[in-house]
Order: sequence, then structure tokens, then C-alpha cells
Amino acid sequence: MSSTAQTRPPRDENTRFFGQPWALVHVFGVEMWERFSFYGMQGILLIYLYYSVTEGGLGIPQAVAGGIVGAYGGSVYLSTILGAWLADRLFGSERVLFVSAMVIVAGHLALALLPGLLGVGVGLILVALGSGGLKANATSVVGTLYAPEDVRRDAGFSLFYLGINLGAFLGPILTGILQSTLGFHYGFGLAAIGMTLGLVQYAFGRRALPDEARRVPNPLPAARYPMVAVVGLAAVAVIVVLVLLGVIRADNLAPIVIGVTVAAAIAYFAVILSSRRIDATERSRVWGFLPLFVTSVAFWSLYQQQFTVLTVYSDERLNRDLFGWEMPVSWVQSINPVFIIILSGVFAAIWTRLGKRQPSTPAKFGLSAIIMGVAFLLFLPFAGGGPNSTPLLAIVGILFVFTVAELLLSPVGLSVTTKLAPKVFHTQMVALFFLSIALGTAISGWLVGFYNPDDEVPYFSILGGIAILVGIGLLLSIKPVLKLMKDVR
Repeated sequence: MSSTAQTRPPRDENTRFFGQPWALVHVFGVEMWERFSFYGMQGILLIYLYYSVTEGGLGIPQAVAGGIVGAYGGSVYLSTILGAWLADRLFGSERVLFVSAMVIVAGHLALALLPGLLGVGVGLILVALGSGGLKANATSVVGTLYAPEDVRRDAGFSLFYLGINLGAFLGPILTGILQSTLGFHYGFGLAAIGMTLGLVQYAFGRRALPDEARRVPNPLPAARYPMVAVVGLAAVAVIVVLVLLGVIRADNLAPIVIGVTVAAAIAYFAVILSSRRIDATERSRVWGFLPLFVTSVAFWSLYQQQFTVLTVYSDERLNRDLFGWEMPVSWVQSINPVFIIILSGVFAAIWTRLGKRQPSTPAKFGLSAIIMGVAFLLFLPFAGGGPNSTPLLAIVGILFVFTVAELLLSPVGLSVTTKLAPKVFHTQMVALFFLSIALGTAISGWLVGFYNPDDEVPYFSILGGIAILVGIGLLLSIKPVLKLMKDVR
């Protein structure tokens, strides 16, 4: 076959997937099924941990179970740093994405097939590592499908994120049906089947991806391979020893992840700010990112309670009766993706219409924290109610407020991080944003220990008030923060 015949068509000629490059369908598929399996499993995970053995669960205390879920969620975002490093230095984004998908399948199979805490431990570790690797690299692979001047890029990413939310919507619904009718392990098994479908599709389609997706941007010198291997093995050995000695336990996982994340964030900030390779403007912008980082942590520590406290609340307080049929607990997790799909376009249109008159990034972050705090205060009218006392429509309304807050912070967070990042620390700054999500998610699990269904007013009012104060503090600091950000809005 001639070299001409072997050459792939130019990227801008591939328009078979809704006007987008055909290769997008493969990344779209693996990401959609990953989100299906991720949220499907997470929708039933907490209740599996704390339901009694007679109900098919493990009978773990609610506070401990919430801490496990929070620590697991934080570990997913911590793993994105590892996934990004492996892609940047060793394998390239496409290969890391492919292997990560296989690791996720193995994790869901462990949850479905292995009994008790063994399945939970093995399964959550594998899913966290795999999801972190996939999340860190899927977006990068999508970016390689477009030439820099390709006007379809934004539309392609919008289609890609539609797949994410489609999977997040369907996962909890279908796994919840199986969990409530056949049992938890059938729900976990469906998550494994979904991720397997995504992996198979991607395995057949990955050859259609451009060579750029396999490029290693900053190859690690071969002489350093042994050192990296030794460090990796030593880290695993230390963790195993700490588990065997009882230092790392199920009941302290969330505080450990919080501590590790705080240490990592401090180290990242210290390395960047003390570097001689950045100029005064870049250093000022990093300082300007610090209050955004703190606000992001406050936001995610409340928002991620959808998977911890809100799951308990939905199980014990929410009236899930739909015309005589009890809706599965996990279905509540499908409400937010619907609002994301509906409101993403609305917010995009608003920002486009406002143009340069739209609020600055610090203003959006501050408003996000305030609105998230208000969402928690909206639980107060229903505090102290008995079983089935909170109307389903009330939770739908509260999650609508959650979504408004999310769209003010999440879509702009990564964008502003890349704008504020020094040229030589671009990846590290992106890692810092993911660390804010990791820290907030781990905190959300730790906070479950303070939630008392019999005395909810202090919990919702204090956390809601703190978030509002954080938001107001940032709004009052907009001018000095923008001054530090040096013309980045």
C-alpha cells in the first residue's frame, strides 16, 4: 500500500459525527460510559456501605461510610495528577486513557464480584486510579482532533460534555433499578458492563485518533526510569505497611486524604511561587489564584455532599413515592445532570450576550459560594421532619440551586487556571485546581460525621453560613484580587 493511501484524511474533512470528526465518537463513547459507571456506582455506594446485612449492605456506621465515599471521591481527583504526569512524561494521553479504562472495568468487576470490604477496597482503589487517569486525559485527546484554527472546536467540546452528562443521568437511574429489585451487586455489575461497552468501542476506534494524541509532550529521560520505579514501589509499600499497622483505617480515610491534599497543595504553591523561572507578573497571578482556590474548596465541600449527606437525607427524609411506587435513592443523583444539560446553554448564551460586561471570575466564584450556601439554608424549612417528610419537588428545587452555583464556578475554574498559570508551570496550576476539588470532596465526606438527622438545623445553617461568608469575602476583595491577576478577568 502506498504512503499516500496510508495517510489519514485531514482532521477538518472528518464530519460524520454531527458535523464533527468521526474519531470524536470513540472518545465521546468511552467518556459517556465512564460517567455512566462512575455515577451509577456512586449512586448506590453509600447506602451499600451503611445498609444492614439483612438489607444487602455491609452495616458500616453512616459517618464512617460517608468518610469512605468522600475519601474515594477526593482520591479520584488526586489521581488526575498522576494520570496527567504519566501522559506528559511517559506514555501520552491516548495510551493512559486506554489503560485507565481497563483499570476502571477491573474496579467495577471487583465491586460486583468480590464480597464485603475486600470488594469495596479493591474496587474503589482501582476505580479511583482509573477515573483519575481517564479524566485527566480525555479532554486532551479531544483537543487533538482539531486544528488550532478549526471553528468546530467549541461545538465539539459541547457535544463531548453532553456525553458526560448523558452518562451521569442514566447511570444512577439504571443501577438504582437493579439495586432496588435484584440487589447491590447487580447494580455494580451493570456499572461494570457499561464501562466494558465503552472500553470495547474505544479499543476498536482508537486507531482513528491522530498521532498527536499519542505524543509525549515532555519525555522523562531514560536514565530516570529506575528512580521513578523505586519511588512508586516505595510509595505502595508504605501505604501497605500503614494499612497493616492500622494507621490507615476505614474510619480515618477522609482526614488522611484531606491531610495529603493540603500538603500537596502547599507544596505546589511553594514550588511555583519560589521558582526563579517565573517573572513578577506570573508570580502575582499565582497569588491571585489563591483566594479562588480557597473559594473553590468551600464550594466543592458543600456541592459534593450530593453523594454523602444528601444520599442519607434522600434515604431517610425524602418522600420518594411516585404514584404508589418508591423511587430508588440513587435517582436523586440524576437530577443535577438534567439541569446541567438544560442550563449550560443558557449560561453560555448569557455570557456571550454580556461579552466584556459579564462578571469577572472572582465575582462568579464569590456568587457561586453564596448561592451554594443559600442552597444549604433551603434545607432548614424541612429540618426535624420525620421519614418521607420532605417533598421530592423541594429536593428538585434545591438541586436546581446547586446547579446554578456549579455553573458559576466549575466551567470557568479550569479556564481561569490556565490563564493565570506561568508558562513553565502550566500543568502544575491545572493540578492545583483539581486539588481544590479533591480537598473539597474529601471534606464533604469528613463532614458527614457532624450530620445528625435528629438535629439538622445547626449542620445546614452553619455550613450554609460559612459558604456565604466565604463568598461575601471574595466579593469584597474583587479589586485587590483582580489587581493581583494582572489583566486576567
